[in-house]
Amino acid sequence: MTRERRWLTGLVVAAFGLLLVVLIGAGAIGGWMLARGLPGGGGPPVIADTPTLVRQVQGLNELVGVKYVLEKVVVVEDAKWYGDNRLLMVAHGVAKAGVDLSRVEKGDIRVRGSAVHVTLPRPRVLDVYLDDRRTQVIERSTGVMREFDKNLEQDARRQAVDQIKVAVRDSGILKDAEERARIQISGLLLRGGFSDVEVSFR
Repeated sequence: MTRERRWLTGLVVAAFGLLLVVLIGAGAIGGWMLARGLPGGGGPPVIADTPTLVRQVQGLNELVGVKYVLEKVVVVEDAKWYGDNRLLMVAHGVAKAGVDLSRVEKGDIRVRGSAVHVTLPRPRVLDVYLDDRRTQVIERSTGVMREFDKNLEQDARRQAVDQIKVAVRDSGILKDAEERARIQISGLLLRGGFSDVEVSFR
């Protein structure tokens, strides 16, 4: 391998490292509170299963990544013989998927003349969280003989995140992330002087 090609290969590896820094720095890690066990008899609250709607698909500013914005209606009911507690929430979830660039190794980049073949790890869901600014409790009711239960909202949030995690995997986010990674990495390498670029996934 000529000195120029060794330099180009090193540049590609360095570029992946830079992409990783951007990905980690720009990715927001959403937090949510886990629901605590509810006191009293009568079993756990009943969580109504409702459809999850994909409201928006956005490309991230990161060089590799895709973001889905989803809407989920969550109904939590805690029924006891002495009264019911009920909460209706419209949850706005955010799911991010992309390639873990920290798993790209030197052997994953093969250069031959003006051609380069890059093997990337399969995309995965990087983060799922609720957008607190847009998530709203629409209705809350407390039975006459019941006390206000603040844990119902925490329960609803936890259920929303869990159900969005399941729904997003069936929505095509990983396929979208793979296609975006292929396009953006190919574009980066073509601009870097390579004329033949191939991107595959392992």
